[in-house]
Amino acid sequence: MIRFTDVSFAYDAHPVLDNVSFEINPGDFVFLVGQTGSGKSTVLKLMYMDLRPTRGTVVVGKYISSTIHRRATPHLRRTLGIIFQDYRLFDDRTVYDNVAFALHVTGVKGTEIKRRVLHALANVGLSHQRNKLPAEISGGEQQRVVIARALVNDPHFLLADEPTGNLDPTTSREILELLKDINAKGTAVIMATHNYELVRRMNERILQVRDGKIYEVELRVN
Repeated sequence: MIRFTDVSFAYDAHPVLDNVSFEINPGDFVFLVGQTGSGKSTVLKLMYMDLRPTRGTVVVGKYISSTIHRRATPHLRRTLGIIFQDYRLFDDRTVYDNVAFALHVTGVKGTEIKRRVLHALANVGLSHQRNKLPAEISGGEQQRVVIARALVNDPHFLLADEPTGNLDPTTSREILELLKDINAKGTAVIMATHNYELVRRMNERILQVRDGKIYEVELRVN
């Protein structure tokens, strides 16, 4: 599970989170909502330990923020899939090679790389685009490549930071449905977003970041 216990965080003495506690369990689907600048990305960075709490403790599986060694951080991140809003794809590599890169850096061998990459691309509906460059496919398809790359290591948790922020409403709904399908197969999903209309239409758990606190809330279409 992911557990925050009395977590506070500040950038250069500017408080972002203040004494926050919550848990996310395996198999959960959680929306992390809040206005731009409220601290959603900070929460995700604390989860994959790019940041450490100013006070309190973050636990992700067997890893603890107060005791994890720097050399263990890559091992933690192999248990997580991370989806960025800005894609971060290699422009000069094909769709296949962008996904395969996540396996090359962890030492996976050739035949296993091919099996996993083709499986991940099939899961996001991009098998037919595997030989294209990112510039040759749509923004929605690029985001699917990012999701495939995040899935290729079979993570326990998928952390998605504004994955629909640059997409039109129809494509956003398609990406959200894809994330729900992934969750239905057993991967926990934590999706940060400021798109309240999108969230209101889903019957999922919602954590709201507001004024340095995190609240469990309900949002529904009127």
